[in-house]
Amino acid sequence: MLEGLIVNAIALAVLMALLAHTAAKIGDVSFIDAVWGAAMAVLAVSAWAQAAEKGPRASLIAAMALIWGARLGWHLYTRWRAHGEDVRYARMLGKARKAGKYGRAAAQVFAVQAVLLYVTCLPAQLGVLASGSEGIGALAMAGGALWLIGFAFETIGDAQLTRFRADPANKGRVLDTGLWRYTRHPNYFGDACVWWGIWLAASEAGLTVALASLAGPLFLTFTLTRWSGKPLLEKGLVQRRPDYAEYVRRTSGFIPWPPKR
Repeated sequence: MLEGLIVNAIALAVLMALLAHTAAKIGDVSFIDAVWGAAMAVLAVSAWAQAAEKGPRASLIAAMALIWGARLGWHLYTRWRAHGEDVRYARMLGKARKAGKYGRAAAQVFAVQAVLLYVTCLPAQLGVLASGSEGIGALAMAGGALWLIGFAFETIGDAQLTRFRADPANKGRVLDTGLWRYTRHPNYFGDACVWWGIWLAASEAGLTVALASLAGPLFLTFTLTRWSGKPLLEKGLVQRRPDYAEYVRRTSGFIPWPPKR
């Protein structure tokens, strides 16, 4: 199991170094968001390929990570191609660009993201490598059900937002219908459910795996709700859209809930 984790770490380091070089050349690191999901899918598949025995539970965990990562990676890549540099990264690296140190800044961004990505993906990696030939038990089925709920929230929420933004009449308006009526971030809520579901499935391999991989969903939930996800995004939306403050007042920030009157 340790050998598989080491191989994945080396492969991820090489991949992120190449992508950091690309980001420095084009002067834009914001495609890192697409890499986040896609690279975790690659790590899960790599763990599955290295596993000596590929039982039903190992295959389930790898499939959950692969499907989630491929969809999210493609969605964010096409969004980046359509809209260009993310304003958050533009602000973050603005000083480095002016000082002619964008390459160094890009390398730092990708290095940090590589570590965080690797830790977040530990449930999938450890779950696959430790499952062996074992079948799918009650805990893994519960994890699969939670994953399915999260995947639905994330996929439907992203589709609703894409359609909303594509209509010129909605420019400057706030999306408050569909899943967005019940939570301000159905995609973030779905993300958290997906990885708590994968962690539950991986935990069926034993207490050691459960504890060793717990940092993954904990960190993801923290970053979505308290760090670079919801707080950073909403700070800009409140400034750019006058109706957003009222939307915040009546709508749950994370867990879906009927809106306040």
